Amino acid sequence: MKQVVSFLMFLIYSSLVIGQVSFGEPERINSNWKFNKGDTEQAALESFDDSDWRTVDLPHDWSVEGPYSPHNASATGYLPGGIAWYRKNIEIPESEQGQKVYIYFEGIYRNGEVFINGKSLGIRPNGYISYLYDLTPFLRFGGKNTLAVRVDHSKSIDSRWYTGSGIYRDVYLVYANPVHISQWGVFYQTKMMNKNTSIVNLETSITNTTSQLQTLTVKQELFDNEDQLVASSSGELTVDNGSSGKVNQVLTVKKPSLWSVDNPNLYKLKTTVFNGQEFIDQTTTRVGIRTLDFDSDKGFALNGDNMKVKGVCLHHDAGVLGSAVPEEVWKRRLIKLKELGVNAIRTSHNPQAPVLYDLCDELGLLVLNEAFDEWEFPKKKWVEGWNVGEPAFQGSYEFFEEWGETDLRDMVLRDRNHPSVFMWSIGNEVDYPNDPYSHPVLDEASIQQQHTRGYQPDQPDANRLGGIAKRLASVVREHDPSRPVTAGLAGPVMSNKTDYPGALDVVGYNYTERRYDQDHEAYPNRVLYGSENRHDYEAWKAVRDNDFIFGQFLWTGINYLGEAFRWPSRGFTTGLLDLAGFVKPRGYYRKSLWTKEPMIYVGAYPAARGGHGSLIDAPHFWNFEVGDTIRVVSYTNCESAILYLNGEEIGHEKSRDQETGVIFWDVVYAPGNLEVTGLNNGEEMVSDNIETSRRPAAIEARLWNEKPVVSGDVLQIEIQIVDENGEDVFLADNQITCNIEGPAKLLGLESSDHSDMGNYNDNRQRVFQGRMIAYIKAEDKGNVNVSFSSPWLGSDYVEFTIE
Repeated sequence: MKQVVSFLMFLIYSSLVIGQVSFGEPERINSNWKFNKGDTEQAALESFDDSDWRTVDLPHDWSVEGPYSPHNASATGYLPGGIAWYRKNIEIPESEQGQKVYIYFEGIYRNGEVFINGKSLGIRPNGYISYLYDLTPFLRFGGKNTLAVRVDHSKSIDSRWYTGSGIYRDVYLVYANPVHISQWGVFYQTKMMNKNTSIVNLETSITNTTSQLQTLTVKQELFDNEDQLVASSSGELTVDNGSSGKVNQVLTVKKPSLWSVDNPNLYKLKTTVFNGQEFIDQTTTRVGIRTLDFDSDKGFALNGDNMKVKGVCLHHDAGVLGSAVPEEVWKRRLIKLKELGVNAIRTSHNPQAPVLYDLCDELGLLVLNEAFDEWEFPKKKWVEGWNVGEPAFQGSYEFFEEWGETDLRDMVLRDRNHPSVFMWSIGNEVDYPNDPYSHPVLDEASIQQQHTRGYQPDQPDANRLGGIAKRLASVVREHDPSRPVTAGLAGPVMSNKTDYPGALDVVGYNYTERRYDQDHEAYPNRVLYGSENRHDYEAWKAVRDNDFIFGQFLWTGINYLGEAFRWPSRGFTTGLLDLAGFVKPRGYYRKSLWTKEPMIYVGAYPAARGGHGSLIDAPHFWNFEVGDTIRVVSYTNCESAILYLNGEEIGHEKSRDQETGVIFWDVVYAPGNLEVTGLNNGEEMVSDNIETSRRPAAIEARLWNEKPVVSGDVLQIEIQIVDENGEDVFLADNQITCNIEGPAKLLGLESSDHSDMGNYNDNRQRVFQGRMIAYIKAEDKGNVNVSFSSPWLGSDYVEFTIE
């Protein structure tokens, strides 16, 4: 079976291209960088010969290129760190003389030191933070200039999960008038005056790098999603030489279309700066009008409507792609999560790539934006396996005292215009008992978290937490008073003895659902939610059945690299989606709890396996030994379900078990067609079935999201092994070879097998549970044929044209 798709050139102005550069004329400069692994002397100099260096396109993550080795740390998925250099020559036109020229990095992991023509512009230690440098004083206008970046990730065990290494997010060159809108200089806040009127309060910062005072006019225009002007305002300000100034303005919007998770309506704000009649600068900001309310008894309300936050925690990698994740890959993953009922994500535990927030704005997903996983002291980083062996103590704590408040400020400034962002988190589990802080209360009460080991006076005093939290919270409130400050507490028993919770507006509890009732009674003004939670039914019922708990964030939404178990193990596997972005059984279980449209799923496993984990992870296949006792599991939001085998009822009508949230039957296996039917009031609503599969016979390849594509876009091809009848073969592990003809390249093949520690840099990979995904990058105009083959299987291919 082949799939042929014709693509036409699709040209449209998109504010997303420049969404994170809020001034001037930005130009993405991701292509044709020279790269070399290793600390190379004199690599910053213009005269350095890099002709034998590798050519790469950004974003680029060298760690994921491997190799996997048991000698690397399990914390980061047995992948290496190290030191590397990037270089790129840029031509600055003579015509730009008199303009300002900046370089903007969305993220370099980590310790990125930037050079221009041999001159160091500085080092930014935090690999998750975006930052800007002024190139102008060191440029050669009308000639070649050499950018060089040294990335030092030699302390590779600096995180409890996989971070990646390199310039792993977009880079922009920005040309601007010497007088221009400040970076992240436009800020809006919305307020509903009544149900038919909203006001948009605007603050615009202008930077004047000239030697003269400037008198400026700032024009604000708000357009709806049909590009109709709905409000406008003009304001004036005077900015002293060599400084910045701000102007405040107000727009009134009649009958506003509100942003919500069900209807993520977006406006476009065009900000234009003039000096008299002379155009100075312009930027476009997407605006979402919505209200946020948090109540200690009633929970959370969006636009006045109380709702439960059904969230997931997300790390920033995508398996074989590492941490250099293209927009389309995130889009596919987020769409799948939303189909499962997810309405919020938590950026665990650091700021993520700007494109993720843009997509959440568009798709209607709330974002809990998180800054840190540790503060002034390090956490344990596992070297041998997860939570075993002797830990390492590298980490971001090394630069927290110097950079922490600056990093937090920049996160808030960068992301505060995203309507999807509804809380700022200043920390995750920084209060984990004895990792690092301790308190005498640990001898008096159970912390309800393992590894407590009682009070350890040699550990840092937990009372230090309150002062740090107050300092960080004040940074957030200074730059965005419109959203609450929160954090994920790992040890509320201990933290309740400190000033830490009191510094927060909203308090998140990690895995301590049993304290909800007693802490709500003890601290009646505390707004509570689950900031990190298990997948079990009891954890969800604690949210569902208590108005004062407004939501939860599951650990985790997607499988991720790092926090790995003993070799061989690439990462953590509790996601609703696997590394390839396919929905796992527990994803359908969650859908049965979090959605209303009738749905049902059927899976099976040997009854002897038992356990809650098996109940919510029942695979969608029906191939066992005849006569074995098999547990058939159904996840449904219908009132009841009936089970059939080959058209005959073998499982009587049952309702959801109130202890587990599932329906199951233990039956004797026989091959054929297994079907489950969901009923409401006795009426059949929906069904799902599994057919006993035969031997693998063919490959089926399907392109996700057929749409016009341009050079640089990433296509995702889902591959499934089927039998002679076209049924999915769950147990297939055939090795697939991918070949490409035409102007495209393979970025990677991901099967989601966490125990496969082999080579991910070639064009061959074994499927896992019968499937995998191929990531293909379009590079130029022309016809492309992507074929997939395997010995003794029928091959398949996808063709497309980029014009």
